[in-house]
Amino acid sequence: MTRQAPWTLERLTPHLGASVSDIQLHALDDVQLALLQASLVEHKVLFFPNQQWTARQQRDFAARLGELHVHPTFEAHADADELVVFNYDETRKGANDTWHADVTFGERPLKYGVLHADAIPALGGDTLWVDTEAAFAALSAPLRNLLQGLDAMHSVLPAMGYPALIEQPGWLERLQRLPAPSRHPVVRIHPVSGRPSLFVNQAFTSHIIGLQPAESQALLALLFRHLESPQFQVRWRWQANCAAIWDNRSTQHLAVSDYFPAVRQVRRAAVLEDSRPQPAAAREGTL
Repeated sequence: MTRQAPWTLERLTPHLGASVSDIQLHALDDVQLALLQASLVEHKVLFFPNQQWTARQQRDFAARLGELHVHPTFEAHADADELVVFNYDETRKGANDTWHADVTFGERPLKYGVLHADAIPALGGDTLWVDTEAAFAALSAPLRNLLQGLDAMHSVLPAMGYPALIEQPGWLERLQRLPAPSRHPVVRIHPVSGRPSLFVNQAFTSHIIGLQPAESQALLALLFRHLESPQFQVRWRWQANCAAIWDNRSTQHLAVSDYFPAVRQVRRAAVLEDSRPQPAAAREGTL
């Protein structure tokens, strides 16, 4: 007999997103955690209001989902090195307002992001997620077939503003610390659901391999614009002590930087994928 989840789940859009109540993430047992991960694959991003946990409890919960990623450049939390702190105020404007999936510049990108809101502005500071599976399915069949035979390069440099990076102090030392670019399929397969999705993003995808530069630029621009369609998105208005977990394998996200100079502080744990992303065409036996 299948065990029922002991929480209430409310869907937010036809494609993705659900709010979950009557749950404290750090208190889940193993069976409940498995049920939660199944819901995450289905709904892609889940929101959990009123989470009462410490940074270390957040880290320990995320570690139950897989190997944790330590970011090479972002600020670490004082109580848990594995957590990244995004802290913006009147001295520092929000800088995560480009569509991206996390850490696609790595050979093993993220499987999940686990984010907790500490301080949220009275207005603004929402986060949007896009369903990259629904976006791929909405493309025409000839374009889907073309994309499934392509790979793209992902690098941290586009997000850092290269080539303007070379005008910053210590740029060469920073460049040497950054991870090398990684090659990934333009269309990947989800290892659990088996569904294909677009796997290129504005922050980290530099070019499509094998195309002329103008061709690569034009095709990526088309895909980026397609991914921005509201029909594939959910928008979340944060409150303090709300948490979100998203499936980085089937979504991208963007934090709206419309709240300056108000304070917005969140902390994020990151769970690595178990292996490199696999192309959809390989799963379908067409390569």
